This record gives sequence, structure tokens and C-alpha cells, in this order.
Amino acid sequence: MENYSLAGIQQIGVGTEDMRATEKWLADMFQANIKILEDDTVAERMLPYTGNAPQRRHACINCNLQGGGGFEIWQFSERKPVPPTFDIQVGDLGFFTARIKSHNIEAFHEELSQKYHDLSPIVTDPRGIPTFYIHDPAGNCFQVVEDNYIFIDENRYSGGVVGAMVGVTDIERARKVYSDILGYDAVVYDKSGVFSDWQTLRGGTQAYRRVLLARSTPFQGPFSELYGNSAIELVQALDRTPRKIYEGRYWGDPGFIQLCFDVINMKAFEKKCESLGFKFTVDSCPDGTEFDMGQASGHFTYIEDPDGTLIEFVETYKIPIISKLNISLNFLKRDRTRPFPRFFFQLLKFNRIKTI
Repeated sequence: MENYSLAGIQQIGVGTEDMRATEKWLADMFQANIKILEDDTVAERMLPYTGNAPQRRHACINCNLQGGGGFEIWQFSERKPVPPTFDIQVGDLGFFTARIKSHNIEAFHEELSQKYHDLSPIVTDPRGIPTFYIHDPAGNCFQVVEDNYIFIDENRYSGGVVGAMVGVTDIERARKVYSDILGYDAVVYDKSGVFSDWQTLRGGTQAYRRVLLARSTPFQGPFSELYGNSAIELVQALDRTPRKIYEGRYWGDPGFIQLCFDVINMKAFEKKCESLGFKFTVDSCPDGTEFDMGQASGHFTYIEDPDGTLIEFVETYKIPIISKLNISLNFLKRDRTRPFPRFFFQLLKFNRIKTI
């Protein structure tokens, strides 16, 4: 059952009303300017979360070569996206904050403050480590966390996605997914109360229990060195009943729609999930074929955590290396247990998007 591996956080999904505007903002703010793929087709396999009907959508996945996961930017093409009908607060059920890495918190904060206004001052997290928060134009919250690991040095302060905060109703129950399945089994801190670093966030003056989880064993796979380390923070509201962020809305509507992990050997991983009581709710390849996305292909699946929050898994079969020349890499012909050398990722610079 254990002959599978997780390679890291591949991306966090960001539903939006304007894909290009969101793509530009994420590239400007977090240097997520390397396009991995782009697809403009019909989402036919997400029926449980899209009103039981296929939905046309336009999506892309972009990353930052300094390390960390990327962003899947997702927009309905023929249906008007529905934004949240209430103000999302700390601890609401689902991914309410994405964690972004920086090797120089002070310099990155100064850089962002020169070109954008909706960010907090530098504060300290429950460990006493500097951090700050920034909201995008749609209100999505990002926490910038200290991380000195740089995969390819591009002389910038920001890296990519290194985790998320997720609202849950019961932390011990949620750990069956986040610790037992995803492997975040090491408790960095477990604290309850009112927290000084959340005072500028909606609902941040209330009391919460916060458990920050890391992995005791490293990720393993071709992209594991790009993704690097990550952490998940489980947040349980103590003063109120939290609301479900996607209450009454579709997957793909504005917000953080899922957290996606890179998987090797999906069939073995499926058995692991089922043994713990979490069956795949979506399976793109139930018959064992591969899911074709033009220059890319693979196998994707989903589970729900105990509160219905969506977690995606992707086993990559093929990705474009240089999209303009239609050059792709077939993963099935390589040893997928070992990280790719850095020179391979240097080729992805040919896929850099222009933000001006």
C-alpha cells in the first residue's frame, strides 16, 4: 500500500472573474511568471462540484522558479462566476489563506508596499517569527512566511506557495487527512487564544485554536526540489460557528478552490485514502487511461476533508518544456522517484510570461 509518494504542493487553485487580471497580479506580486500549461476546454469530470453539468473554463498554471508550488488560475467561460455572498473570516471552512515564501521578509514587504496598498504591517506569528499578510483585489488572503530555501536564484524576494491555512470544525478529525494522508505529522505549534498577527484580518480579533503542521519526512519526486518544504495550519474557531467558504457556490467560483499535491502511483495512493475512509470523489481516469490537456496529460483525483474542503492530487504523465516549440517531457519514461536536475528547470524560462 505504501508504494506511492507525494512530491509536494503542486499548486493552489484560484477561482477568478478575470483570469488574465489575476494572472498578471500574481506575476507582479509573487513572480509567478513561468507558465506550465494553459487550457481552454470543458471541465467534464468535476460534475459533483459544478451543478452536475460540464462547464467550459479557461485555466492556466504558473509558478515561480525560486521555489514553492504554483497557482492554477481558473475562470468559467460561459457561466458568470459567483463571488462569496458573505465576508470570509479567519477560520471559515476551507482554504482561507495561502502561504507564500520569502527569504527576506523586510525587503519583500518594502517592495510590495511601494506598489500595492492592501497589506498588513510586519507582525510575528505564534513562534515569534516575522510574517505579514496581503489581500489580492478579489479579497483572497496570502501570508508571506520566512523561508530561506531558493531553488533557482532569480534575484527576487518572493517564492511560490508553501502551504495554506484551512478552517476546520474539529482539528483532531481533520488530522486524519492532513497528517495521516498528506503526511503533515509534525506539530510545530498548537496554541489557542486571540492572536496578535491576525488583528488586521476579518474575524482576527476572535479566539481560535491554531495547529501548524509540517512533515517529518521530505517529499520525493521529480519536482520535489522545486516545491520544497511546506506547512498546513489548521484553524478552529472558538467564539463562533464558521461558515463554509463555498457554501451555495461551484468549484471554480472566486476564491481558493483547492490545494493540489503532486502524486506518484495514483492507484496505490487511492488504496491509502480508501483505507482511511476518504474515497476519491472525482477520478479523471477511472478506466486507467490518461487525461489529455493538449501539451500536458496525467491523472487527477479529489478527496474532501471532513468539512468538505477539496484536495486535489495529480499524477503527471507529460508536461510542455518549451511550449512555443511544442517540446514536452514524458514522465513515464523516466525514474519518477528522483528529482530532476536544475538545468531542466532552466528551460522553463522560455515559458516566462510578460506582465507589461
